[in-house]
Amino acid sequence: MPRRGDNIRKRTDGRWEGRYPVTSADGKKRYLSVYGKSYREVKEKLTAKMYLLSNRESPAVLASQLNDGMQIYDTGFCVLVEEWLEEIAQNRKYSTYIKYKKLYTCHIQNLFFSDMLSQMSDNHIQIRISALKVSDSTRHSVFAIIRQTLQYAEKQYGHPMPAITGCSLQKRTSSVEVMNRTEQTRLIQFLYSDMNISKAGIYLCLFTGLRLGEICALKWADIDQDRGLLHVNRTVQRIESKEGPTKTILLETAPKSDFSKRALPISDTLMSLLKRFRQEGQEYVLQNNKPMEPRTYQNHFKKYLEEIHAPNYNFHILRHTFATNCIDSGMDIKSLSEILGHSNVQITLNRYVHPSMDTKRKYINALSADYGQLCGQA
Repeated sequence: MPRRGDNIRKRTDGRWEGRYPVTSADGKKRYLSVYGKSYREVKEKLTAKMYLLSNRESPAVLASQLNDGMQIYDTGFCVLVEEWLEEIAQNRKYSTYIKYKKLYTCHIQNLFFSDMLSQMSDNHIQIRISALKVSDSTRHSVFAIIRQTLQYAEKQYGHPMPAITGCSLQKRTSSVEVMNRTEQTRLIQFLYSDMNISKAGIYLCLFTGLRLGEICALKWADIDQDRGLLHVNRTVQRIESKEGPTKTILLETAPKSDFSKRALPISDTLMSLLKRFRQEGQEYVLQNNKPMEPRTYQNHFKKYLEEIHAPNYNFHILRHTFATNCIDSGMDIKSLSEILGHSNVQITLNRYVHPSMDTKRKYINALSADYGQLCGQA
């Protein structure tokens, strides 16, 4: 039940919800919500929300008069982003919401705090985003949130979506490392020496391209021994806690995208290796009855690299190396793209296919051999 005088209630999921009214351009009243862990937190959010709205000239929603007499919805852009985030929290994965929320609090809120929705032209957005001192990936993610918020404003309030050209800053192509043949040989020999389930998991990633979160969440039920298939059904990551005594939680969710949920073949040799470590009643492959902590498994990999005197690679290099090896061995891009769980082959080509120095040397030597034959004939 709401407390007297307040539109605040405690939900069945344990959170508190506060509702506040807004008026759209057509004069219709609707209610939006804010959420919190306590009544006091929601009360403070409601107060701050109403303060922001009331300072955008008269009522909660400001209608701007155009030359032809038409009225459009207008409000603070950050107010609208927060409203959009609330919808994301209700309809998308929690991990997705946390990612968007961090981008908003760390970047968007600072850039657009004093801006109105009516100011969000293509030129204005480009100028604001150009001030970001972040990676290209983060910059493009920020731009994606801005675009989705403007689409939300058009859908919910009829505010015309401005023509946006996209992030005009040129995306730099960063070089991605792969393990060379010598490093791969040393790693495989090390993994086979005194093999355990942790080493077997690294070996599995090198020969399947599994992501860190996917191997950490892998269950024995996902491995079809009869058909020689490995099913990727979930991933795990540590993210900010919604509630509870800890700041972060280990969250097990569906894979990164619909395409990431996939089945891929594994060799008979790899299947035999995995069978050696399967125990009765064990649910997860790496750690009995719960998923492995990704950070812990990353540290295991780092220690293995130290043992073979290899550079301090990130775990993802196993995926890059797998993709490059597949291309070098003649696998077609479409098959590789599906094995990696990509939505299209362009992602595979642009991000994961990197000709190694060994591959380049092989082609140069082949060319030299051809020239040698020509010289011999001459």
